[in-house]
Amino acid sequence: MNISNLTQDKTYTTVLTTLASVTLLIPLCNLIFPEDSALHFSAYSVSLIGKYLTFALLGLSLDMVWGYAGILVLGQGAFFALGGYAMGMYLMRQIGTRGVYGNAELPDFMVFLNWTELPWYWLGFENFGFAMLMVLLAPGLLAFVFGWLAFRSRVTGVYLSIITQALTYALLLAFFRNEMGFGGNNGLTDFKDILGFNIQSEAVRSVLLLMTGLSLIGALLLCRWIVNSKLGRVVTAIRDQESRVRFLGYRVELFKLWVFVFAAMLAGLAGALYVPQVASSTPANSRRSTPWKSSSGWRSAVAARFTGPSSALCWSTTPKPC
Repeated sequence: MNISNLTQDKTYTTVLTTLASVTLLIPLCNLIFPEDSALHFSAYSVSLIGKYLTFALLGLSLDMVWGYAGILVLGQGAFFALGGYAMGMYLMRQIGTRGVYGNAELPDFMVFLNWTELPWYWLGFENFGFAMLMVLLAPGLLAFVFGWLAFRSRVTGVYLSIITQALTYALLLAFFRNEMGFGGNNGLTDFKDILGFNIQSEAVRSVLLLMTGLSLIGALLLCRWIVNSKLGRVVTAIRDQESRVRFLGYRVELFKLWVFVFAAMLAGLAGALYVPQVASSTPANSRRSTPWKSSSGWRSAVAARFTGPSSALCWSTTPKPC
């Protein structure tokens, strides 16, 4: 066996073991041990670690599209925000008459803005299954349309990066507008329940951490399988020698499009897991990802998962318990 492959296998085994331990042990320590125990993890710590793992999943999506496909995307945060808003819309629909204005059909911000009926694009989000479908389809569809136009036109390099950054900024400005029906600058807030359970309870926070960890482990295994498959080798070859791969008869734009859409859907899933753990979905979510991924290491699957800047950002911007 190749020594480099053996070292990489050991690294992935260590990462998976650490992730599994964090995913299983921390929720148990939060629920089983009393608050005065040294083994107890507070609800604050559980939510904080859960956010770390969602950022790790977002970093994994960017690692796929940039590290292995060579497509520097400055707009991965847009897909993260779309997934978050899809989950936020479901959570807003669960509030019902418990809102400030007591309107069972309209969220509070729509009542405040004198909206008389629910917009058509909010229909169906009272159903959890439909919302989770939109978590994947909304960013995936946007990535497909954008990628199809960009890759067919052979837009590459810094030009593609600038366009994706412009896409994110345009989406940010759209979400800021009250007329769009997404809560404007304040976003979607004041969530109550998820699947009928109190979203603020320690048990739900622990389950959210568990689901985030399992999603990250599953995504890591799936991405590694893709990278080591024939598809992954072709994508890596496109990154290194695109013109030569095109000369061999491969439809380069289709391979790029597939990776771009897949990474967007991963980012959307990360956003959906992030929102219930911070209890809000705002336009600021669309500005995350690329700077701390670049500082964690290009084409570094492990660094993308445990990047320090994302953790520092999460720690420094979270209110600390008294």
